[in-house]
Amino acid sequence: MDIQSVKTRFGILGNNPQLNKALEIALQVSVTNMSVLVTGESGVGKEVFSKIIHQYSSRKHNKYIAVNCGAIPEGTIESELFGHVRGAFTSADRDRKGYFSEADKGTIFLDEVGELPLSMQAKLLRVLETGEFLPVGSSKLQRVDVRIVAATNVNLLDAISKGKFREDLYYRLSQVSIFVPPLRERKDDIYLLFRRFAVDQAERYKMPIINLTNEARNYLLNYRWKGNIRQLKNVTEQISIIEKEKLITLDVLKEYIPPVSALPMVVDSFSNDESFYNQKDILLSILNNKQQIDLLKKEIEEIKVFIKQLIGEHKIEPLLIPKQTSSANLVYSPNVKEGTQTEDEEEIVDNEDFSEVDESPTTLIEMEKKMIISALERANGKRSIAAKELGISERTLYRKINEFEINL
Repeated sequence: MDIQSVKTRFGILGNNPQLNKALEIALQVSVTNMSVLVTGESGVGKEVFSKIIHQYSSRKHNKYIAVNCGAIPEGTIESELFGHVRGAFTSADRDRKGYFSEADKGTIFLDEVGELPLSMQAKLLRVLETGEFLPVGSSKLQRVDVRIVAATNVNLLDAISKGKFREDLYYRLSQVSIFVPPLRERKDDIYLLFRRFAVDQAERYKMPIINLTNEARNYLLNYRWKGNIRQLKNVTEQISIIEKEKLITLDVLKEYIPPVSALPMVVDSFSNDESFYNQKDILLSILNNKQQIDLLKKEIEEIKVFIKQLIGEHKIEPLLIPKQTSSANLVYSPNVKEGTQTEDEEEIVDNEDFSEVDESPTTLIEMEKKMIISALERANGKRSIAAKELGISERTLYRKINEFEINL
């Protein structure tokens, strides 16, 4: 079978060796009835491989049903998969076929199979081994002939070690395993996919196609894309719609895909990295709120200027730690090098009398607080005037006043 024709049929772009290997395995296993487990990070397009397996199998003229196991409530998942009979529960006013019965002689795709409750894993194992199951509320076994393709973005071996997934089910599902590589390992394919999504969006809404400057293109290619193809598609479509200027610069691109250091860390089951930064909801909230990003950048710059002023106007000395002896504390002058003091130059104070403390600020934070208080006093409490004197915005000043609990 020609891999290129498969790519054309299913809209797959790229020539990455790992991707081609995954496609080859899918085609080879499609002619069998073996169960297949497709693994890979969220957003890499695992369901496409399930469709390929179905379409190139002898079952292609029968039903293909895709089920997201993580989206079905635990209380109804058994009924959804295996059906129920009338009277099985309060709202069961008629018999209902489940997904397995509907997919008889065809293929069922179980996405996020790692989210299945343990009780359902036992029932799924029985279907895999015997083709038999009991609808909810029924005592009559039903038989089906269904090809199962499962997918997961979690490490099932790790789930097994934690007692969250059955080891026997894992080996039954993974008669053949297909790993779909993440987008960051397909660098040569990133720009091809970007262009495809940009062209599709331009054609759909009758608008010019967006293009990237060289700097923006390099950033796009070297970004880690923890949301993979789904994230790239989302970003491309947002830029196409929102940006009036169709030549996208690096600064504009960064507003839609900020540096990974700006995103929160979460655990990635399929990466050797210690963490990754792809929380969809958080990412979307950042991408959809450009104004907040601009305000944050401005505030950071103001704080940098403010710190420079502090350092320029004050000589910051390190805190002095009294040295201990068996009977007294020895406080040394900071202007005298250690080891050169004489007895006359040493001030020996008993612990009980060691009560005087230098009231001058000794840390950057204390100096910052003192500068703000002084500016507010000179401005008679008018914060707009104090902020202007300090060289920061009123918003930053208000935040600092609250942070330092200043009451003027």
